[in-house]
Formats: sequence, C-alpha cells, structure tokens
Amino acid sequence: MSKKEKVFIFDTTMRDGEQSPGASMSLEEKIQISRVFDELGIDIIEAGFPIASPGDFEAVSAISKVLKKSIPCGLARHSKKDIDRCYEALKHAPRFRIHTFISTSPLHMKHKLNKTPEQVYESIKEHVSYARNFTDDVEWSCEDGTRTDMDYVCKTVELAIKSGANTINIPDTVGYTVPSEFTKIIQTLLNKVPNIDKAILSTHCHNDLGLAVANSLAGIQAGARQIECTINGIGERAGNAALEEVVMAIRTRNDLMPYETGINTTLISKASKLVSNVTGFPVQYNKAIVGKNAFAHESGIHQDGMLKNRNTYEIMTPESVGVKQTSLVMGKHSGRHAFKDKLESLGYADLTDDVIEKAFGKFKVLADKKKHIYDEDIIALVDDSLVLDNKANKIVLKSLKVFAGTGEPQKADMKLEIDGEIKSATETGDGPVDAIFKCIRNLYPHDVNLQLYQVHAVTEGTDAQATVSVRIEENGKTTVGQAADTDTLVASANAYISALNKMIVKRKKTAPMMELNKEKVRGI
Repeated sequence: MSKKEKVFIFDTTMRDGEQSPGASMSLEEKIQISRVFDELGIDIIEAGFPIASPGDFEAVSAISKVLKKSIPCGLARHSKKDIDRCYEALKHAPRFRIHTFISTSPLHMKHKLNKTPEQVYESIKEHVSYARNFTDDVEWSCEDGTRTDMDYVCKTVELAIKSGANTINIPDTVGYTVPSEFTKIIQTLLNKVPNIDKAILSTHCHNDLGLAVANSLAGIQAGARQIECTINGIGERAGNAALEEVVMAIRTRNDLMPYETGINTTLISKASKLVSNVTGFPVQYNKAIVGKNAFAHESGIHQDGMLKNRNTYEIMTPESVGVKQTSLVMGKHSGRHAFKDKLESLGYADLTDDVIEKAFGKFKVLADKKKHIYDEDIIALVDDSLVLDNKANKIVLKSLKVFAGTGEPQKADMKLEIDGEIKSATETGDGPVDAIFKCIRNLYPHDVNLQLYQVHAVTEGTDAQATVSVRIEENGKTTVGQAADTDTLVASANAYISALNKMIVKRKKTAPMMELNKEKVRGI
C-alpha cells in the first residue's frame, strides 16, 4: 500500500485573519492560539506581518519562540527592510519561513505599484534572492495571480524558483476565480514551468464569491500541495478558505482526494471556539463543520433515519472534529420516533402509548409557539400528561394568607386538601416564598431538592399575570410544576404543589419497577 501524498496546511489566521475589520488580537491571545495550532498539527503558521507594527513584530517574535512542531512564518513585501524585519522576528526559531510577495496583475502593477512588468520581474529576482540569504525556506506569492496573464505568471514563477523560492503561492486575492479556471492555472504551471519540480505549489483563496474552499480543493486535485487557510474562514472582506472545511473535505472524500494533512481533527472544534472567543466573531449556526447546527437534526424524517443508522444523514462523526455528540433538536419538525427516543433518554422508559401520544400532541402545540424546546419543557409536558392520566391531584391548595414586609418575620397561613382531608398550618420563613414552601412540607411531609424557582411576567403592567416555574428532584427523578396568577405568591404555592403532585404520580409509576430491581439484587 503506497503512502498518501502530503498536503501541507498553512494557517494565516493571525495574519490574513486579523486583517478582517474588528478581529485584532492581543499578544497573549496570539500566543494562546499558536499553542493550540501547534497541537492541532498545522505545518506552517503565518504569525503576522513584522514590519506592519511593533505589536506585529513582537507577536511573530514571541510565537517563533513557543512553537514546538509548527514552522513560524512572517510576511514581507518586496523590500529589504521588510525582509530584514521579518528575519529579526523569526530568528529565534530553529526553522522558519519568510513569505515575500508582489502584485503581478496588470491592474495592480499599474494602479497600485506604478511599475512595469519588467520592473516587477527584476524585483522578484532581487528580493527572493535576498530572502534566501536568511533561510532555505522561502515562499513567494504573485498577488492577484488569478487575474494575471498566464504567460507572465509562468515567467515570474520560473524566476522566483531560480532565485531561491521553494514554495510558490498562487493567491486568488479578490476571490475572483472559479474551480475550473483555478484547476487550469495550476495545471498550466505544472506543464509549462521547467523548474516547477523544485517547488511546492500553494493555494491562497478568498471567499468573495463563496468559492474559497472549492477553489482550494480544485487546486489540490490539479497538483498543488499546500493550502493557505484560516480557522472559521475569517479574513479580509468575505474571508479565506476555512481550514476546518478543507481538512475535513480531504478526510471525508479521501476516495477522490487521496491525501493526508497530519491535522488532529479532534481539536478542530476547540480551535474554532478559541478563535471565535478571541476575535469576538461568532460562528454562524449553519457553518460547515464547526457551526452549532452542523451535527443537529430537527426534521422528523432525518431524526428517524439517524436513530436507525447515523450514516443516513451524517457523512462524518461529530466526535471526529471534537464535538461531543450528535444533537437531535426537538422542534416542530420532529416526529414521534425522535420524541419517544428523547423521552427514553430523559428516563421515561415505561410510559404507556396513551401518555406518550398526549405528551406528543402538547409538544407539537408548544413547538409552534417556541423557537427552542428544552428538556425541561418536555419533562413538564410528560408530567402533565401523567397527572391527567392519574385523573386527580393528591394535593390541592384551598387557601393562602401571607404576611410580609419590614420589621416582622414573614409568615404564611395555608390550608391544603390532601386526599380529601383539609389540613392547615402556619410557618415563618426567610421571605414569604420560603414560608409558603415550609407550610407545604409541614402539611405533606416529603424530602425533595428544590432545583429551580423562577418567576416571569406574562403580561405588562402592575396587574401583570405572573408565571412561576418550580423544578424538584427526588432519587434522580425530576418534575416541573408551573402556575400562573396575578398574585405571585399564590402562583408560587400552586407551582410547587403541581411539581409535588407529579412527583407522587411518578413514584407510583416507577415503584413496581424499583421493587423488581430490588428483588433482582436480592437474588429473588
């Protein structure tokens, strides 16, 4: 079995990525990112543009000292001052790369550089040779290469290699090219440049037409062996080719792209989150590979397929990129199969079909009203269905009086109907709600953990109706009670009682199973 060809990953998150407006990174943040990138297995890390500012110089210098496996790289224009500064920043590293560039398109040469093609040609010879004096790892880029006459590209690339460049980068600087055109550019260079075998061809694609990844992969399939990219695809304007996308595309479609990158893909999610946090650029929900929804399924058809065989709708595992697990998102498009699976994961394994059907009907109604359905919402729906199935509540609030304010302890007088019998109690507490809950525990002794007490107004104004949510836990089982009233304290009492009634029903429903398990343990 032949060894797969290597595709080198050149990351420019801290150089081109930082050029995205608002994406500035501090020295400490860049060092933190570089350590993660080193662990990720990135081959070359373009740490910055040393001559651009003292901060950039300091960052490139610091990063060159901390990298253990990755090769640090600095950017330099065709200027001896730029190259000198680049070397000074990188010289601490045992191995480093100087990346120098100049524009080659007619548009750039005329309006940006004010140079003739002949002058640019001579500049390549002078400055690539100069950079080679400092290191044997020199990369040369023809800026705006995809809008440059092909004969001139071939001529300049041949000269750059002769002058000492061993990596030749073809930038699609403004994201103008398309995959078929970029394929032709790479193939032409491989066929027409006589010394091309002495250098590695590289892609550097921007995303102005949304084609950065597609163009990068086309370049690799045509014969390039380095991809320049950024985490989350950040960069100038619409950004660069996204590292996570090109790497996972090669890994997932290794049948068509039989290459290896050396990237530890299980760290991709970690790197993505770090860059997002540092730059303040959130990752869009539907972003490939690292988006929140990349491994989330809401459609009932998709969820059903996933439950039967995850390969039906997933071409890669979430674990392969460092995501814990697939998420079956419960929403209005979810079906009964996914709903039942969710119930089982929440501990409702022995529900009757009738109860499940009631809860599913309520779930569909709720899903039309809410964007996000949480586990607690589903628990509340099922518990309500269980209570209805039980037909009657064990505990009913009959009356409540509360004494609150300054100077006196808060006190609650309460009457409850328990199994048809009226019972009353008076309790003081640390606030009126505490006094109310103490009354309930006095009248119906129980031992549960109060996990949540939440109040929010349903309507506006001083007469607003308050909705209170209470979640309690007992022996690993949870129930949620909700109640609404214009009196927040009455709503609080009813919410707690609702949760308690549901817990009583749950005890009955699971008691036979618990006894059976005890019998098994005893060997009966």
